[in-house]
Amino acid sequence: MRAKHLFLLLLLSLSTLTLFSNCTGNGKSATKGSSPVSGDGKSENGDTIVKSTYPPLDTALYDSLNLRLANGDTNGYWPVKKAAYPLPGAILPFKRVVAFYGNLFSKKMGILGELPPNEMLAKLKGEVKNWEKADPKTLVVPALHYIAVVAQGDSGRDGKYRYRMPFKQIDTVLYLAKKVDGLVFLDVQVALSDIKTELPLLEKYLSMPNVHFGMDPEFSMKDGSKPGKRIGTYDAADINYVSNYLAELVKKHGLPPKILVIHRFTRKMVTNTKDIKTRPEVQVVMDMDGWGDPTLKLGTYRHWIYPEPVQFTGFKLFYKNDTKKEPKRMLTPAELMKYKPIPVYIQYQ
Repeated sequence: MRAKHLFLLLLLSLSTLTLFSNCTGNGKSATKGSSPVSGDGKSENGDTIVKSTYPPLDTALYDSLNLRLANGDTNGYWPVKKAAYPLPGAILPFKRVVAFYGNLFSKKMGILGELPPNEMLAKLKGEVKNWEKADPKTLVVPALHYIAVVAQGDSGRDGKYRYRMPFKQIDTVLYLAKKVDGLVFLDVQVALSDIKTELPLLEKYLSMPNVHFGMDPEFSMKDGSKPGKRIGTYDAADINYVSNYLAELVKKHGLPPKILVIHRFTRKMVTNTKDIKTRPEVQVVMDMDGWGDPTLKLGTYRHWIYPEPVQFTGFKLFYKNDTKKEPKRMLTPAELMKYKPIPVYIQYQ
């Protein structure tokens, strides 16, 4: 039943996309017990490393907050023991990110594009308040998670079945995020393209301190299938490429750590999870992306997120698809606060 629910969502999303048919670390991560030191130097590609201007990381506080997120886990998975300490200026776990997901060209791909901008931002503020009420100890930062490269049903001119959003649309998302003092995530669905081709095209935005990145294995069709025919996949090597690329930007521009969100709702969507590297410059979030009733979603989280720890976890809530069947409601912030581990990135679609 879980697979059926997920594929229905895939087909629903892709059916809306045919309208588009015309239209980087030094190789060594700081681990717990060592605190990274910022300073001028050279990155792997020869770029000058800009010295950080953020206050030093409070490692004791960082550890205590991660222990709190583990929520009493006794199986040894959480908190993650060998993850890198972040550079100064890190968002997680000091704050929780609450994001609205979607695309400005479609009302069916998520709440971000479904509502008029001001109404959407007002609703986002409401969700932020809900999370502040459920967890008063954690500051909440709003975010817009924008699908910057969209998998589509039409092959396009190059046969890659993906559509790159015009930069003016990304500029609009940046403008909207500024109105709520929020973050921006640029999400990529590569389809028959690949992450090494699509990621560099967004570098000018990812060089900004408030812009982060999302990669969606669901639409990474390495076997040449059309997106929506089956669920795609990324390997740890793909994720490590992205995190290294982002790390190089962080060092080059003296940025705070980037957040990298990877969507997941099956095991095969992300292979060799244990080989995913953590770096001081990048904070990795494995985001539970499946939809359905509360029991189904909890099961997905327990099977594909909880037992394969990387660094942090996220959880996606669907305003429509989560409410189709009994009990016809989304999980509440209070309910998610009982999960092990507690998700620190929340996405609404």
